Amino acid sequence: MSEIFERPAALGARLRVLTPARVALGRTGVSQQTTDLLDFQRAHALARDAVHARLEAASLAAELAAITGQPVLRLHSAAKDRATYLQRPDLGRRLDEASRASVVRGQWDLSLIVADGLSAIAVERHVSPFLQQLLPQLADWRLAPLALVEQGRVAIGDEIGSALGAELAVVLIGERPGLSSPDSLGAYITWNPAPGRTDAERNCISNIRAGGLTYIQAAAQLNLYLNEAHRRQLTGIALKERPHWLNEG
Repeated sequence: MSEIFERPAALGARLRVLTPARVALGRTGVSQQTTDLLDFQRAHALARDAVHARLEAASLAAELAAITGQPVLRLHSAAKDRATYLQRPDLGRRLDEASRASVVRGQWDLSLIVADGLSAIAVERHVSPFLQQLLPQLADWRLAPLALVEQGRVAIGDEIGSALGAELAVVLIGERPGLSSPDSLGAYITWNPAPGRTDAERNCISNIRAGGLTYIQAAAQLNLYLNEAHRRQLTGIALKERPHWLNEG
């Protein structure tokens, strides 16, 4: 009975421990407190900066090459700059002509593709440590050269994976920033990648960041998805029909 009549301040304090969402904010009269207003404006500015930030592709490519021990395939979407990328999502889903010509087809189990997406800072902060956790679990896979794409969206992985001749494609991409997470990394998994694949044919692992899914957790989950996708030769909604495999020993 006492919990029903818990003081609002105490209840708000307990809720704030459980979530980064803005809950039970204090007030001064009918207005928000200055500290809460400034915190909101700061979060909004960080989200805007993340969307407009330019990927430091050269330094990231060198970092990824050191991790993989192989040269990184530098690619670019058909969106020539950030402004075009934000205004023309369709151009971010396909390669430009020079990039298309540079992709050499092979026979690979898996293509790993890194794209800036809507948060370049997420990619710069999280891709390298995440791959350091993931790659040892992929020792038995035939991995295509890692691709790094500027001004790319999720669907660009379909064209890249198909051009490389990979059975599976994973796109590691900066997700749309929120007011509590400007640097969230996502992993999108597609079996038999090819232009025209829909989001219903993918699986996604989201919120890879310090305040979300850890690198170890995300790598383990992705490895499970990849092995099950390879076994069943599919991804997307159909793969989620048997969610119990994620918890199998």
